Amino acid sequence: MALLRIPSEDRVIDDVDAIRSFLLPHGIHYDRWPVAGRIDRDASQEEILAAYEPEVTALKERGGYITADVVNVTPDVPNLQEMLDKFNKEHRHAEDEVRFIVKGRGIFYIHPENGDPVYSIEVEEGDLINVPAGTKHWFDLCADRSIRAIRLFKEKAGWTPLYTGDEIASGYQPLCFGPNFLAGKGIHIEQAVTLTA
Repeated sequence: MALLRIPSEDRVIDDVDAIRSFLLPHGIHYDRWPVAGRIDRDASQEEILAAYEPEVTALKERGGYITADVVNVTPDVPNLQEMLDKFNKEHRHAEDEVRFIVKGRGIFYIHPENGDPVYSIEVEEGDLINVPAGTKHWFDLCADRSIRAIRLFKEKAGWTPLYTGDEIASGYQPLCFGPNFLAGKGIHIEQAVTLTA
């Protein structure tokens, strides 16, 4: 499940509904898809797309996306750092950045236009995120430097990063380390609690 962090407030949100509520005013869609027992996370691109076909088709219809693929990034990818350096600087895209995480973890930093503080969304297996076209953001992998995700496009050319020239990303930790690291730094995680009678 995703973790939403607001570094300037030392605040972390890990409840799905609270994350959705926080992201909605920023135009960002977040959801969770069921993954347990659905398909081997190392299956072929075709098998993964077939397993998630109902959800992918619904997203295509709702968002006007015409193609989907599966990206597989591991520490063994040639020139991995060079590839990551294209996306770990603040940029925008001419179309939405839609990702469903099949395996691994990554982190999107969002720089709101309205003056709200920069926040991050750490995504992992089962998370769906849609960062709208034109949103200032940057992306990096977590410490294991591995992610596998379904991507949806209106046209692949629209996914080219359009750099803002702002060096803001250099002031933020590029890797996500998980809840144990956060707790060690004294960062408190907000969590929904269900009380039963």
